Amino acid sequence: MQNIYKIRLSFILLLSLFISSYSYADETVTSRQALEQSLAKHKGEVVYLDFWASWCRPCRKSFPWINDIQKQYQQQGFSVISVNLDADKALASEFLAQTPANFTVIYDPKGKIAKHFKIQGMPSSMIIGRDGQIKARHTGFFTKKIPQYQQEIEALLAQK
Repeated sequence: MQNIYKIRLSFILLLSLFISSYSYADETVTSRQALEQSLAKHKGEVVYLDFWASWCRPCRKSFPWINDIQKQYQQQGFSVISVNLDADKALASEFLAQTPANFTVIYDPKGKIAKHFKIQGMPSSMIIGRDGQIKARHTGFFTKKIPQYQQEIEALLAQK
């Protein structure tokens, strides 16, 4: 049973990496369309939507925690989608080589998604409930607030 779980988890991770790579490498898919496709894929789940950039020091601190919560809550219907705002994708790629992301990454070099969501600072995150509505917003990442972030996620996961 544990092997099946590991195989299944590996398959899901590889599939999500493939989908994110395929969807966003295609120049005909806009950043906004890529986000809409990702959100549609995770409809009915709790989604942590994270906006980041390579130059953002708190973003480097947040990624290990985001990877952890993705792994911890994934089986309960939780997913992380991140939006990178670097104008140069090479900077984002360099960041990801040093600080890997085990979640979907969408590139928004023109900042159109960030503008739509009225992002004020980096990193910024939103927690979206199973109903597709934004339930919480956070600007910045503070390790002392991790219990609060997780409590918000757990409360939403408990709602069916």
